Amino acid sequence: MIREIVKDTFFLQQSSQEASKEDMTIGQDLLDTVQANKDRCVGLAANMIGQQKRIIVVSLGFVDLLMFNPVIVEQSGPYKTEESCLSLEGSRPTKRYQTIKVTYLDQNWRRKSVVLKDFPAQICQHEIDHCDGIVI
Repeated sequence: MIREIVKDTFFLQQSSQEASKEDMTIGQDLLDTVQANKDRCVGLAANMIGQQKRIIVVSLGFVDLLMFNPVIVEQSGPYKTEESCLSLEGSRPTKRYQTIKVTYLDQNWRRKSVVLKDFPAQICQHEIDHCDGIVI
């Protein structure tokens, strides 16, 4: 189901709770909402659609990667950049890492890890920040 994008910064600044198997429908809603906004969106976190759960989606161009309970376990190559967000007006400066390794649960609730670089890594870091209540 396509959801409306939350713009309430107080809500977005709350830390999200761990996701469980019962939250699988939230993941599908994230995928649907990213696709509906693909002209202006490259990733979403569950709190951006009103659900305070640790679930994100990162658009890799050819596929949208859905992650439950993502955790960055390695990072390297810090740099400064500017980002925008569907939930906010304008863009803001932030610090990101060129390469990250993320562990997460997939849609079959299997433990996975992935190394992301460059723009996909930046998107993932932005969405994990949302899960932690960090609004750029």
